[in-house]
Amino acid sequence: MNDSPLTSLDVTQLKQKALELRRLALKIIFQAGSGHPGGSFSAADLMTALYFGGILNYDPNNPDDPKRDRFVLSKGHVTGIYYAVLAKAGYISESDLDSYRKINSPKFLSGHPHPKTPGIEIASGSLGQGLSIGHGIALGTKLDGFDSKVYVIMGDGELHEGQVWEAAMSADKFKTNNLVAIVDYNKVAQDNITKDLKDLEPLEDKWNAFNWDVHRVDGHDMQAIMNVLQLPLHPEKPRVIIADTVKGKGVSFMEGKTAWHGVAPSPEDYEKALKELV
Repeated sequence: MNDSPLTSLDVTQLKQKALELRRLALKIIFQAGSGHPGGSFSAADLMTALYFGGILNYDPNNPDDPKRDRFVLSKGHVTGIYYAVLAKAGYISESDLDSYRKINSPKFLSGHPHPKTPGIEIASGSLGQGLSIGHGIALGTKLDGFDSKVYVIMGDGELHEGQVWEAAMSADKFKTNNLVAIVDYNKVAQDNITKDLKDLEPLEDKWNAFNWDVHRVDGHDMQAIMNVLQLPLHPEKPRVIIADTVKGKGVSFMEGKTAWHGVAPSPEDYEKALKELV
């Protein structure tokens, strides 16, 4: 992890990287004819900061290094952005992305993550399980004597799952301070606005009540994201970063729309979206 202050040039480069990743995610979703652009775009800036901002300790040439940091994508349906990140990070090639969501994909680039894909730790996508798994991994690295960190990105809709809060209690119980949960709080679930399903607010108060180290940021402000990710770990508490995001961020006709949760763009919409992602 790089603890040096970010310059305006660094932030500009990260913003450009996030834009490239959105374009690449859109391309493979369009080519596949299926995928999840809305949640991919809301998480793009967060994943850019983790992988390309010097936060995650990883080596694509040694993906099984026991000292590595781990990343868990609990909202596993947004593989469009995940595989785009893995390609740009060097785990797979961009040409591998042509097999996205195809049967017998050589790198197992299925609609949900597969641990046979280089750089992926767990199969995920059954919502509500990622934080429990991440907590187990974080405890395991501590028992092995490593100072590795575990980052888990969750969707806001999956906070409706009770297992999330069981994991939150367990992480407090065991003082798992190397666990960092990030809530991609885009406020739009698969078929409705999240608060109209079950309102999560006051969300900061809930996590505080579970004795976590709570931070809230604009999930599309790269400087703010990097500032919170670069904070030293709490000496005892696990950390949660509530990132206020926009579903479909970057493409005006996708932003905040439930319709773009799991729909690939038509050729016309694809061209329109590319023109906005510049």
